Amino acid sequence: MSSHRARIAACLALAGLVVPLAACAGSGDGPTTITFFQFKSEAIDYFEGLAAQFEKENPDIRVVVQNVPDPETALRTRLVKDDVPDVMTLNGNGTFGELASAGIFTDFSKDPVLDDINPGFVKVLQNLGQSAPGAVNGVPFAANASGVLYNEELFAQQGIDVPTTWDELIADAKAFKAAGITPFYGMLGDSWTPQSPLAPLSAQTQPADFFQKRFAARTTFQDGWRTAIDELGELYDYTQPDPVSSNYQDGTRAFAEGKSAMLLLGSYAVPQIRSFEPTFTIGSFALPATNDPSKTTLVSGVDVLITTGAKGAHPEESKRFVDFLMQPDVVQKYSEAQVAIPAIKGASNDDPALVGVQPYIDDGRLVGFTDHQFIAAIPLAQLLQEYLLNHDASAMLRKLDNSWDKVAARRTWGLGKVQES
Repeated sequence: MSSHRARIAACLALAGLVVPLAACAGSGDGPTTITFFQFKSEAIDYFEGLAAQFEKENPDIRVVVQNVPDPETALRTRLVKDDVPDVMTLNGNGTFGELASAGIFTDFSKDPVLDDINPGFVKVLQNLGQSAPGAVNGVPFAANASGVLYNEELFAQQGIDVPTTWDELIADAKAFKAAGITPFYGMLGDSWTPQSPLAPLSAQTQPADFFQKRFAARTTFQDGWRTAIDELGELYDYTQPDPVSSNYQDGTRAFAEGKSAMLLLGSYAVPQIRSFEPTFTIGSFALPATNDPSKTTLVSGVDVLITTGAKGAHPEESKRFVDFLMQPDVVQKYSEAQVAIPAIKGASNDDPALVGVQPYIDDGRLVGFTDHQFIAAIPLAQLLQEYLLNHDASAMLRKLDNSWDKVAARRTWGLGKVQES
């Protein structure tokens, strides 16, 4: 078995999958057909419209758009059959990093399509996984920003300024609480929600090489994450009573109804909040974890990336479609419709919910999501939920270290590939 195929088989073995590696090809008279695997359910109409427009401009190519309800499972199932789609939209998460490291996706590192992409978003993808050192296995299309969403009118009414330091953030929370206003709406009924504020807290307070050392067993979460976990607990001291009784749906609705001043979520939550028709302006700011504003970074995930199969049967046609999708006006229109951040250099989204974080994007002060360094076997979300209910930080971090040590050796992608001597 070739090294490329062996890496794919090893990757999928982690998920209990065995890959029969058969050749795939397509030929025939008339237009060449390429498959377009599209994961974003909120944007089905947009991408189908783009495919139709591309076909009109490129009559020699037919694009079959494939929208599926459970894209990650569907993609893995296709890999079992050695059926990699020609072109894909994917989320820049741990699954992407795993498959990228297995060599399934094209390396765009020398492709001119990256010339116009914000390098901060490229780095976020590279930290998730690379098919080879320096490879870029996806083209960032649109990103999100995870910090704090806030009610601009409520801040103005109470004479409270947007915080730029940790102490200012806590002072704001105390001021709202004293005024009888819930500072943050907790949504612990969905265990994943604390991961959103944890990401900026840990990114700003852990050592810069923390995850490299953690994968090499040269540090622990007890050593590197204690400040972040303590700060997370302090934030949840300023939620409504019994936050475990409310989930994401409850929290976004409550915030839209003016029942809290802030929400510890990112831009991805804005469309849902607006579906409840709030009467105020939703603003955002990067969550400061220290008292030095220069250390504040914006957690940003590549919400949508474009990639192609490394061994695709139609590389030239796929390349033309990728270039079409990455036109600045195409990216811009999508971003405005989805309250997303365009990944193009110098581009911005003037939506009020993004204006507050734009300076971090312009300056490239971006970091990826902490939870993308975890595999599913490590119950980070459940441990955070348990901690925020019992307030035992030492026990939580000890359990996290134990869980990590049991399964982290399975990680062969992203930062998990780093081995220090």
